[in-house]
Amino acid sequence: MDWRRLLPIIGLAAVSYMLVLQWSEFDNANRTSTSTVSSAAGQVSGQTPGEDDLGVMFFDSETPTRSADTPAFTPVNDPASEIIIETDKVIARVQLQGGDITELALRNHTVTVDSDEPLRILESNAGRTFIAQSGLIDSQGRFVTRGGQFTVANDRFVMTEGSNELRVPMTLELDDGSTLIKTLVFHRGRYDIDVEFSLNNASEEAQRYSLYGTLRRDRSPDSAQRQGFAMASYLGVATTTDDDRYKKVSFKDMDNGDFAEQKYGGWIAFLQHYFVSAWVPPQNETHRYQARNVNGFYVAGFSSSSQTVNPGASQEWSTKLYVGPKYQNDLNELADYLGLTVDYGWLWWAAQPLFKLMTFIQSFAGNWGLTIILLTLSVKVLFSPLSAASYRSMARMRKFAPKLAKLKDMYGDDRQKIAQETMKLYKKEKINPLGGCLPMLVQMPVFIALYWVFMESVELRHSPFIFWLNDLSTRDPYFILPLLFGASMFLQMQLGTQPTDPTQQKVMKFMPIIFTAMFLLFPSGLVLYWVVNNTLSIAQQQYINWKVEREDAQKAAAKTPAS
Repeated sequence: MDWRRLLPIIGLAAVSYMLVLQWSEFDNANRTSTSTVSSAAGQVSGQTPGEDDLGVMFFDSETPTRSADTPAFTPVNDPASEIIIETDKVIARVQLQGGDITELALRNHTVTVDSDEPLRILESNAGRTFIAQSGLIDSQGRFVTRGGQFTVANDRFVMTEGSNELRVPMTLELDDGSTLIKTLVFHRGRYDIDVEFSLNNASEEAQRYSLYGTLRRDRSPDSAQRQGFAMASYLGVATTTDDDRYKKVSFKDMDNGDFAEQKYGGWIAFLQHYFVSAWVPPQNETHRYQARNVNGFYVAGFSSSSQTVNPGASQEWSTKLYVGPKYQNDLNELADYLGLTVDYGWLWWAAQPLFKLMTFIQSFAGNWGLTIILLTLSVKVLFSPLSAASYRSMARMRKFAPKLAKLKDMYGDDRQKIAQETMKLYKKEKINPLGGCLPMLVQMPVFIALYWVFMESVELRHSPFIFWLNDLSTRDPYFILPLLFGASMFLQMQLGTQPTDPTQQKVMKFMPIIFTAMFLLFPSGLVLYWVVNNTLSIAQQQYINWKVEREDAQKAAAKTPAS
């Protein structure tokens, strides 16, 4: 078997294998058994865990120690103890006992493309718990905001037309007579929420308080992840450290032990497909970040250095909470490296320029399907010289395929002799057997990078193209694109060098079928890219074949003496 002829196929197979590995890399880590979900749901709905604290450390400039208090989050399930907040972007629910955000739905992102139901990122119910908690810790490690119920002026706050922000103040009277005001500030057109605290010390002694914020989650599946056999995106914690700009802390990592890191600035987040929930504390201070398993719940958060509040004095604290889609520009504006939560893996250096090119094209194309077509054309033009060299080599190889077959017939099973004569033929005809393979292999990183660009771009979620394609982030409902892909791959392979070895011939016949089966469940946007890419490749390959044949004919005519 001539391994040189198999290199293009091996390259494609390797890419496909890598895609499948990436596809399912986090699937086992993210899958949750029914018993696990049921157990977590039982804790939330009916039980009060004994040692179920917020998972934060009291952060002091000298000694960070775990808080001595162990307050549990217990859903009240009483509409009278909750408030509803509505803006142009989100609908949020806040439990006044503790002031936690227990539900947040995105108005512009629905559960399915045909549904009007907003997608819930945060929620607390019998099937799923994912909430955002924040408050103050005193010098004894007690969560002072957990001891009572906040009071508010209304039970519903709605952002009015013409206003750019909505302020929701909540007041809590502490045991020592001090007054704490927690204010949630929502902004028009944005997903980040300012969380502000103002405390007036009415006691006769100076008090020290530290700000904290946590995201508390069970191990229920990703609310935005498509169900069934589909691409599994990373579900877990991510943060930034001095040694690693983008560090993942998986559920398994938290099961094995606590994560704790001290950093100037920074952020910590829970990631899911297309969306991110992140605490971004003040970037001009040092904070302690942590992630841990607390009795089956996964808690990721931060705590800041303590501030002294003298008797009769007031002190203010503030932090930001982002709950929304992975829009890179918005995330990068909030904190350094937060945009890396749009995870392109080790090929980020290729994916980032491709994403910028895609968004540039979209700015005037106006349709993401058309954008993918134009992006494919742009990439094809960029690699046109490499592709041309590859197709030219294939055309030359195809021309001499009969001679290679003749060598095999002449020397039978004498593989060494066949190899020697084959190399002589290559040398005589000035054919580089690797000429058709290397240019293709050079392009492989770009193909894989495009895969992750399509996988991680929330912009494609629920984006329609034409006719039956109403969501480019999901599979083709009628499998038309995968079938077109298979047909185009079959035609493209027919234009290339045809192997003489029976085993290679069988492999060549089955390759389009295997790839078509795999692409049946790929997002239609990615399959659209491959269909267009194959179509352009066929056109270029056909043109190169015609050009090579014409050049050979002209050379033959020049050698023939005139009659």
